[in-house]
Amino acid sequence: MRHTIVDTPVIVFAKAPRPGMVKTRLIPRLGAEGAAALQARLVKHTLGTVRQAGFRNVQLHGAPADDPFLRFCADRFGALLVEQCPGDLGMRMHHAFGHASGQYGALLIGSDCPALMAAHLRQAAHTLTESADAVLVPAEDGGYALIGLARADSLVFDGVRWGTADVLDQTRERLRKLGWRWRELDTVWDVDREADYDRLVQSGLLEQWKPVKTPRLPADSGLTEL
Repeated sequence: MRHTIVDTPVIVFAKAPRPGMVKTRLIPRLGAEGAAALQARLVKHTLGTVRQAGFRNVQLHGAPADDPFLRFCADRFGALLVEQCPGDLGMRMHHAFGHASGQYGALLIGSDCPALMAAHLRQAAHTLTESADAVLVPAEDGGYALIGLARADSLVFDGVRWGTADVLDQTRERLRKLGWRWRELDTVWDVDREADYDRLVQSGLLEQWKPVKTPRLPADSGLTEL
């Protein structure tokens, strides 16, 4: 059977939207409940974008996977819900690629980048089918919003200083050591700090996905701005 780009597995990493555990840099602005509600909106938006792109094999790697909201999202968007393995982010990503990669590899994204569009996903999948070993969508903060690999190799992730401004540069260095060919698509922005939240509100990116039920928010949570 002929492979098409929408057959490429897409892995979505997402934390459960639990107050005080997610979007902590936005808690001073939104409150713990508001930051958790924003996380829920971002997860829903991300899965909606993947489905809008037409991908058939979607895996939601949750932390933790037994969270009711993540189960709801997996059911609503037709994703396979998977528990993230123990270890640092690099170990978890390598494990995910090792179990999800198809004939032309797999794509992996987080839930923090609403500027990542269906077109990015389709272009990244197409890149992997053109004999590229890897594809990246850089993020403005020095990381990346998407990584696609034709095959799993722990060297891509080992020893990377996650959360720093040179994650992308470290990843490029590892790809060079492997002798892999890769392509980088347009740079996007993610939502982490208050300035990012303001940008998100002004962008209107979340307006296409209606809110889902989350724990009742205090009146001053700030979520109404979305």
